[in-house]
Amino acid sequence: MTLHDLLAVLSGGVVGFALGLIGGGGSILAVPLLLYVVGITDPHVAIGTSALAVAVNAFANFAQHARAGNVKWRCAITFAAAGVVGALIGSTAGKLMNGQHLLALFALVMIAVGVSMLIRRGGEGDPNVALNPRIAVRLAIIGFLAGLLSGFFGIGGGFLIVPGIMFGSGMPMIYAVGSSLFSVGVFGLSTAANYAISGLVDWRIAILFIAGGVAGGFLGMRVAIRIASRRGALARVFAFVLFAVAAYMLYRSAGPMFGLGA
Repeated sequence: MTLHDLLAVLSGGVVGFALGLIGGGGSILAVPLLLYVVGITDPHVAIGTSALAVAVNAFANFAQHARAGNVKWRCAITFAAAGVVGALIGSTAGKLMNGQHLLALFALVMIAVGVSMLIRRGGEGDPNVALNPRIAVRLAIIGFLAGLLSGFFGIGGGFLIVPGIMFGSGMPMIYAVGSSLFSVGVFGLSTAANYAISGLVDWRIAILFIAGGVAGGFLGMRVAIRIASRRGALARVFAFVLFAVAAYMLYRSAGPMFGLGA
């Protein structure tokens, strides 16, 4: 295994660990890690590769939630079906955008994710919620918008999907988290497929990243069980990490965008 391969495994482990530890937000680190640690030079390849890795890891976590009974299947499928359309449109638009401009917008999304993690609160809801026409329409609209952003930036979008499913259906957060992973996986596969058609997925790096993510996710879940009472503090620390990475991405993208030689 070369140093390049080892960095891919370790970067995937960081993303998986963050997801397992704090339950979300970790996948948004995939693109900057692939660019600035693993060394992928094309932002579009980094987005396509990260989308595939995030999708596989999301389905792995989804299987665990499904076994635990934390998935509202009809709501999850309705949300995901509408989101696939949005993800395909968003990923097509993302491929057409200048790579450096896309990274600058991605950095702004990272800041928004960090802010949402600082103010995120668990919510009560109806654990017996059932799909009806009113809920279906709300989930479809929100799902399409979440898929659009997820596809455009090549991210899992869990920070959008969880509150979106809660708002659209009224279900408790634990069910929204479990149900959201189905959409994260489906959106990621849709985005990755769109990028793969254009040759914008590094398959070797994706496999190594996924392997690291699975191991990191398992370790993160184990640590989360031990320090459950401190997960709120960890989420705040992680939010500030996102701010720092976003600032760095804005700095790196500013030079090529404005001819500053950064």
